[in-house]
Amino acid sequence: MNLYGLIGYPLTHSFSKRYFTDKFLREKIKESSYELFEMKSLEELPELLKKKHDLRGLNVTIPYKKDVIAFLDDLDDASAERIGAVNTIKIYADGSTKGFNTDYYGFQQSLVEWFDKRGESCKYIKALVFGNGGAAKAVQVALKDLEMEYTLVSRQKSDDCVSYEGLTQEVIENHRLIINTTPLGTFPNTEECPMIPYQWVTRSHYLYDLVYNPAETLFLKKGAEQGATTMNGLKMLELQAEKAWEIWTTEENLWSI
Repeated sequence: MNLYGLIGYPLTHSFSKRYFTDKFLREKIKESSYELFEMKSLEELPELLKKKHDLRGLNVTIPYKKDVIAFLDDLDDASAERIGAVNTIKIYADGSTKGFNTDYYGFQQSLVEWFDKRGESCKYIKALVFGNGGAAKAVQVALKDLEMEYTLVSRQKSDDCVSYEGLTQEVIENHRLIINTTPLGTFPNTEECPMIPYQWVTRSHYLYDLVYNPAETLFLKKGAEQGATTMNGLKMLELQAEKAWEIWTTEENLWSI
């Protein structure tokens, strides 16, 4: 049996087990299963790897995408090392581990496809990025590679980012793509959302929420009420999951970003 799984805390919001279980059934992939391994601390990871000899790969979610690096034997130069965050771990036959980042691929591909369907290029559109976690790191690198200007938004203003209170009408109007990489609004806390001046969001805006459960977060709902085009993180999840599967099941992982 080949075992795969997800580590993070909490995991009540995750669709990963359902996604891979459906994939195994749909594609008639035998002797494979996917489980959730909820961890209150990453100190539990070495014991999991020691006990589960049939473990071939892991996905990593909030809040461990950056901290998990210290527990791995190696990092993929083209993805995880460059981004500084890991969401996919390959476990080799000798028990060694290597970290990858497929969030980059999932986000970038989904963003380009989204804009293409709207008949618009994303290259010259400025973006606001909410959050500074592991997913935000992947989003930043993807935006750079697409030659898109972006501004980071956090609770505290710094040299690198503006605060939520600093989001003036001018800032909102000049940044037509607004991306939420924070867990705000994730089930079961569906009443939460980034506190921004939604009254300045317009029909020319795109709101992208990396959260996919629920399908329409309060962030997206408020944007839609202003006429904005919206998308949740489900497509990104699917794309990054397929890239993770490729990594787990390919002998030589010769892919780059």
